[in-house]
Amino acid sequence: MAGWQGFAAFARPGFPLWGRHDFQVLSCNLPGHGRPVALVNVGATAGIRRDRFVVLFLVMLTAAAGNTAMQSVMPTIGRALDIPDFWVSLAYSWSALLWVMLAPYWARQSDRRGRKPLMLLGTMGFITSMATCGLILWAGLAGLMLPATTFIIFAIARSLYGGFGSASPPAVQAYVAARTDRENRTAALSVIASSFGLGTIIGPALAPSFVLPVVGLAGPLLVFAGIGIAVWLSVYFLLPNDTPRHKARGSIASEPSIGGFSGASAIASDDEEDEEGRSGERLRWRDPRIAPWLLIGVLGGHGHAAILGVIGFLVIDRLGLPLNEAQQAIGIVLMASAGATLLAQWGLIPQMKVAPKRLVMWGFLLGAAGCMLTATLTTLHGLTLGFAIASLGMGLFRPGFTSGASLAVSRAEQGQVAGMVASVNGMAFIAAPAIGVLIYGAWMPLPFLLCGALFLLLTVWAGFRLEEE
Repeated sequence: MAGWQGFAAFARPGFPLWGRHDFQVLSCNLPGHGRPVALVNVGATAGIRRDRFVVLFLVMLTAAAGNTAMQSVMPTIGRALDIPDFWVSLAYSWSALLWVMLAPYWARQSDRRGRKPLMLLGTMGFITSMATCGLILWAGLAGLMLPATTFIIFAIARSLYGGFGSASPPAVQAYVAARTDRENRTAALSVIASSFGLGTIIGPALAPSFVLPVVGLAGPLLVFAGIGIAVWLSVYFLLPNDTPRHKARGSIASEPSIGGFSGASAIASDDEEDEEGRSGERLRWRDPRIAPWLLIGVLGGHGHAAILGVIGFLVIDRLGLPLNEAQQAIGIVLMASAGATLLAQWGLIPQMKVAPKRLVMWGFLLGAAGCMLTATLTTLHGLTLGFAIASLGMGLFRPGFTSGASLAVSRAEQGQVAGMVASVNGMAFIAAPAIGVLIYGAWMPLPFLLCGALFLLLTVWAGFRLEEE
């Protein structure tokens, strides 16, 4: 839910890019919370210069936009190379697995090695991965390499993003948290977290424009590699070495994915807060307070990841367009999907002011309706509408389960439950996209029909098992 806060601050005239003051006051009650969250005066008192804050924002934005741009063109590239859909989706799973495994390690390393070096490392991992993948795919599409060889090298290069790209988000968040006063920290981190969400819209929207005459479908990867180089140079020359005002550790973000799912959080901690809210007991996954929320997150997250992994292939097959035209249609569907997800998180949630349980139930109902429409409609308009409705539902469900798990435990246990939620979000993208594509191979509408039925069952289960907060 932090994303809408960040967007609201970003959209105000006082955002650092153009205003005299850094942030004007904006206050709103979050669902399930009794007190308002205010966005006030971040840049003026946070100890971060405007140009440096913009650089930090761009580090996150570029990583998300580049990854989602690549995800949006890969179904078309896979078909052009005659690579089975399952192997294309498996490349995402491999990267997501590495991200989940290594993100906690990089979060710890940012405390020891410094935040700027970890940002440089993560951005360089992004650049190297995108450039290598782009060049290899260009060679394969041009007939200079065998399709199988092309895809094997692509999968290896893709691992650089999951393995090293995951170093940037916690380093950026820790950098901001270490230089902001406590009263301004949530607002500043909300803006940073919103960059991932914006990236999931920008990436698929720009990808068709970067399909260039010489490099073709590999163009988006190469263009974002170039953008990454500019961001890396900005970090190197504009950000000072670590001189933090407070010790802090950034939260672990899931790998950004198409459909508006960013996995970024506005939560970070400092030593003072840890001392005040430290729990002596380890929080268990089977703890009855959080187990229903985590289970609903796992099941719903896997359903969401499955339809995200399939939608690009469905657009190609359902519309029957030539591959060069299909990419435009995929971009439209994914941009609408991401926009619907972020509309839910940034617009509807603060206006609805309902409890997490209701968010989850409404989210699943909309998700089920959207899946059924996507499974049956046959036009670009119909696919766009159906998948946008499903994504709107997922945009309600994910913040609902996250806030429900958070509200179920004490302040001293917030750090532990945040780590569990991050794991739940990340694990959904390891196997579910590939499983969804396998089911898709049996019958095109089947993944959406099954996920729609799953969401309906979860709606009923949530009504009986989730506690009202």
